[in-house]
Amino acid sequence: MTLTKTVCPYCGVGCGVLAGADGTIKGDPDHPANFGRLCSKGTALSETIDLEGRLLAPKVHGVDTDWDTALDLVASKFSEAIRDHGPDSVAFYVSGQLLTEDYYVANKLMKGFIGSANIDTNSRLCMASSVAGHKRAFGSDTVPGIYEDLEDADLIVLVGSNLAWCHPVLHQRIAAAKTARPDMKVVNIDPRRTATTDLADVHLRVAPDGDVALFNGLLTYLAETKNLDHAYLDAHVAGAREAIELAAQTDPSQSGLSPEGLAQFYALWAGTPKVVTVYSQGVNQSTSGTDKVNAIINCHLATGRIGKAGCGPFSVTGQPNAMGGREVGGMANMLANHLDIENAGHRDAVQGFWASPTICTSAGLKAIDLFQACAAGKIKALWIISTNPAVSMPDAKAVAAAIANVPFVAVSDIMARTDTGDLSDVLLPATGWGEKDGTVTNSERRISRQRAFLPRPEMARPDWKIICDVAQKMGWGDAFSYRSAAEVFAEYVALSAATRDFGRDLDLSIFADADYADLIPTQWPNNKRFFANGGFFHPDGKARMIAVTPPVAVPSEGLTLNTGRNRDQWHTMTRTGKAPRLGAHLAEPYAEMHPDDATAMGVGYGDLVAVKSLHGDVILRALITDRATKGQVFAPMHWTGQQAASGKINQLITSNVDPISGQPALKTGSIVARRFEAAWFGFGASVSPLAPTGRYAAISRTATGWQGEFADTKAPDDWDPFVRDILAAPSGDISVLEDLKSGLVRIALHEGKRLTALFFASPTPVRLARSYVVSLIGTETSALSSLAGRGGADHVDAGAIICACMNVGVNTVRSAIADGARTVDAIGEVTCAGTNCGSCKPELSAILAGLQLPMAAE
Repeated sequence: MTLTKTVCPYCGVGCGVLAGADGTIKGDPDHPANFGRLCSKGTALSETIDLEGRLLAPKVHGVDTDWDTALDLVASKFSEAIRDHGPDSVAFYVSGQLLTEDYYVANKLMKGFIGSANIDTNSRLCMASSVAGHKRAFGSDTVPGIYEDLEDADLIVLVGSNLAWCHPVLHQRIAAAKTARPDMKVVNIDPRRTATTDLADVHLRVAPDGDVALFNGLLTYLAETKNLDHAYLDAHVAGAREAIELAAQTDPSQSGLSPEGLAQFYALWAGTPKVVTVYSQGVNQSTSGTDKVNAIINCHLATGRIGKAGCGPFSVTGQPNAMGGREVGGMANMLANHLDIENAGHRDAVQGFWASPTICTSAGLKAIDLFQACAAGKIKALWIISTNPAVSMPDAKAVAAAIANVPFVAVSDIMARTDTGDLSDVLLPATGWGEKDGTVTNSERRISRQRAFLPRPEMARPDWKIICDVAQKMGWGDAFSYRSAAEVFAEYVALSAATRDFGRDLDLSIFADADYADLIPTQWPNNKRFFANGGFFHPDGKARMIAVTPPVAVPSEGLTLNTGRNRDQWHTMTRTGKAPRLGAHLAEPYAEMHPDDATAMGVGYGDLVAVKSLHGDVILRALITDRATKGQVFAPMHWTGQQAASGKINQLITSNVDPISGQPALKTGSIVARRFEAAWFGFGASVSPLAPTGRYAAISRTATGWQGEFADTKAPDDWDPFVRDILAAPSGDISVLEDLKSGLVRIALHEGKRLTALFFASPTPVRLARSYVVSLIGTETSALSSLAGRGGADHVDAGAIICACMNVGVNTVRSAIADGARTVDAIGEVTCAGTNCGSCKPELSAILAGLQLPMAAE
């Protein structure tokens, strides 16, 4: 089997993958981002590429149709809206999961031919504050460093970044460097103790939005202890005096940290010349996100610790092509090639190159504003491409209502059912990862080729092709007559050459004569770091230190919500939700809370928690751990209406934004929480897809079908029809064991000798060997044996999955410990757990320490 060199479709690390049509997935040892490493999600890619649940034909109002009919409708609706209401009455909302070629033609169509800048992207939700901070400091959205800096640094500061779970391969690169050079130090700045904290020498539990106070305090310390690089400042930086003077007015205790913790961190940072500060969503997703970014950059500029090996601020992006989208002007306030909409010369150059009839003259609607305009009736036609805003946007319930309010909605996706797709008038089937060709840019400015290794479904089309088809039907055929992604890329490179005289950072001349088919991972410009010797992109060539002040703390009467991501899931799980082993680690939406908070609300192991804000409410499984900070609750954002009855976390979040970047403050919110008083709890497994019905339900894929957790406030009058309904098992023989005294119910369904479904209910959280129960589905197992819920002495129950890469369960790990494995490495030698991406190592350590792992053991 020939293996194709391609790139992983998940986070912004941009890992190289060797993929085969037979399902073979390997890390590419020659790719400079990962050198063969893959995380749990990348390792499980082969489990996500089947056609189950795929959108395989265009649909108009839910009915299959042909491409011409669907495209004619999209083109006519957009043309009519533009004719009757003007170009700003239409909008595109796109995605960092698009390839650069897709992004390029979408922006060309909207900004250069429709004549509006109403095209924004879900990248607005994850890195817009970093873009704004870069532009304020550097004059352009330039990432100064490269991944090698992580290995060259003597101190790595991780701010608002659970790297071990969200960028595991970079985490492993740091871990390997630390092993090779034990003197390397790592500081983890995060309100929670996460998997990343286990690598750190120092953990600072910063208060929510305490980052500006922390780094203003550092800047003041650097000035007071004479650790500034005055030669660098004099030659290359403006605004230093103002920034330092304002920083000195900040009380560092606003960071929530003790004087001792602050002193330790400041002395370490000041005394270590080679420092890299890595930051992610904990910085960006805030109403003060841009100021946080600039507070960090200020410290690097003030000390000249930028652009050199092992030095610099480093934003790590959350999506595979967030950087590529930034390069082609993917957001509403940008033009391609890092040019500015507000600059007439930039606009003229782009319009002239495109030979377009018009060009947008001002910034368009950013994500929050865009959907508010939808709610207000200002948007008459909306096209959503490769994203799920009805789940991922803050105040998600209101966003769903806003989409439903738009007279015409088109959605391009690979899946037949998403929360957003269910609101559309037209569904357009796109090709998915493995079926489409193009390029992506990772967090260190490295462009890699994504290559097709699977045949595309007959009626699916690449996103760039769908966009061009619509553009042609709107009357702009000549400008959108590309025959391949290679032609789109060539035009993009040519635009870079045509705008080079503006002196911006983005220079793609190294790709001018490149063979697109054989393009190797290449960093622009020529593996170069930026700014060691100045050369910033403000008119005077100098950087700007930005004077910033901490936000005013708003007292919370309840708990503070902290949202984020799971180790093994991706965004709204349209892909990772297909992989059984990725759902086997944490299969339900959960609330991670401190034991003191759990005790205060009477919540115990396995209980459910009702969480409420001003905008919505959810029900989550309690995960009680001292890794959480008292007064704060962490919950992941992945669950949608397709997998859970009440798990959409972002419907709790207020639509507050950073005033500079327009990025929503998705990381935090005020909530109240209480124990959910369930009359019964249930667990079911079936060969058929389950429906997330009732007050609480969480559905996940298994190796034998599907499983679900259920709970409600009233028990059904008759369990037989109820269970048949939720387990999607209308036929078959049913066996019921019901103990009226204890309230225990156990049900098995058979088709002939084949066990098709099992269901267990109890007045308290159900305890049984779930992995064993799931393994029985589809086998010829008697009702009596299956209803025990546990295997006999001859059955080895691996337990809930701890290591998704190697599919190792908690009971397998415990057996290895009982047999003498006394270290994490020893467990790995026996079971292979932790030997791939390493993200499970903190949990292995917890098991070694004898700690209970909620939601894992049973």
